Amino acid sequence: MRRLFLAALAATCFVTCVRAQSNAPGPLVTPSGELQFVRVDRDFVGMLDKEIFDRFGANTLTHFDDVGNVNHTVTRTLVQTDSGPVLYDFRHHPPVVQRSGKRMTVKRVFWQDDEVVMQSSQGWFRFKSGVLTKLQSSTTTFH
Repeated sequence: MRRLFLAALAATCFVTCVRAQSNAPGPLVTPSGELQFVRVDRDFVGMLDKEIFDRFGANTLTHFDDVGNVNHTVTRTLVQTDSGPVLYDFRHHPPVVQRSGKRMTVKRVFWQDDEVVMQSSQGWFRFKSGVLTKLQSSTTTFH
């Protein structure tokens, strides 16, 4: 019974995370405006209503979106960059940009109220208030 429960939980988590990962350049609707990712030379730029608000290096565009219930807008997104994940919080205007400062490839993302929990090849990490913390084994359930 326990194995069946764990398998169902893992499948639910996998399906949720796959739906949240994207390589779409946009436009994406956010509370701060219309988000678009554009390739400029070797970098990407993040544009909000056609105004550049961030630039990052990446071979390919990969982002994990937190879609709000109201109008299905993207409230936050975690972008995979060459220098590590970058969190954009569109609940603020202008959007808050937080760099993790640790190179890693993100596999899955779980959104909590004021934090992001991500799985990488190096383990599980919490990104909260601009601080990246490696997680140890816990009983916390992430959605």
